Amino acid sequence: MIPIDEIRTARERLAGRVLRTPLVPLDLPDQPAAIYLKLENLQPIGSFKLRGALNAVLQTDSDELRAGVLTASAGNMGQGVAWAARELGLPCTVVVPDHAPETKLAAIERLGGRTLKVPYERWWQAISESSFPEVEGAFIHPVQDERVMAGNGTIGLEILDDLPEPDRVLVPFGGGGLSVGIASAVKAVRPSTRVYAVEPETGAPLTAAFETGESRPVEYEVSFVDGSGAPALLPAMWSRAREALDGAFSVSLDGTAAAVRLLAERARVVAEGAGALALAAALAHGWDETIVCVVSGGNIDASKLRKILAGTTP
Repeated sequence: MIPIDEIRTARERLAGRVLRTPLVPLDLPDQPAAIYLKLENLQPIGSFKLRGALNAVLQTDSDELRAGVLTASAGNMGQGVAWAARELGLPCTVVVPDHAPETKLAAIERLGGRTLKVPYERWWQAISESSFPEVEGAFIHPVQDERVMAGNGTIGLEILDDLPEPDRVLVPFGGGGLSVGIASAVKAVRPSTRVYAVEPETGAPLTAAFETGESRPVEYEVSFVDGSGAPALLPAMWSRAREALDGAFSVSLDGTAAAVRLLAERARVVAEGAGALALAAALAHGWDETIVCVVSGGNIDASKLRKILAGTTP
């Protein structure tokens, strides 16, 4: 768990720098659940990642920052670190996998960041090792930096401010920094609320780990859900996730695309694939509860969104 005092301090540090996003009801008369959406897609960069990136960079020693900042990201964390670097007048490099969506790469570059495409295996190595020696700069890990998780945890505090007694909070899972941060805050304030992670079934190592009790590599397929899904868990994150979360679910790509479509048609909310995972799980399971679905981001390529709105899965 991330200490609640660290999360509350992060909230103070980020006040006025990030958007306090709304928690809005989703009217679905055919569903037994009372579903609420935490709209992190409304952040200035279109993703929750701004919270953790800013919280980490603002706490990094000035000597470490002299050469700039560096991260490895499929896109959203890259935007968060680039935003923070621009705020502080620092150079920024983002190592991205070769399948990263052009929408996110263009956004990083608009913010002044430099993108460096590498094969997926090299990108995953940088995340696993928390380093990329080929480029100078302070490495801001997108997931397992406790400062990043504390920043993400501020979402949990906001949820409980607006809805003090939810039964269940569903959170997209990429590497675990978002779900562990939110769960740490929620469990500290309201321990009876259950917090679950959601992954695409094309790469669901956390779901498998909860089922077997141990972390092992799983089959992984690149999909339009580019912000979630992986071949394995980061070792440090499995122990944190097991402590903080009540479990995990995986959902199909078709179910995720249907959730993206429903959000656009019913709520006028644009969500990327990962941003719709939580709602996809709520729709698939049909719980009769009060549920918060975290819409983690909205940075989806227009071509993919067009296909989804036309009724297909990219």
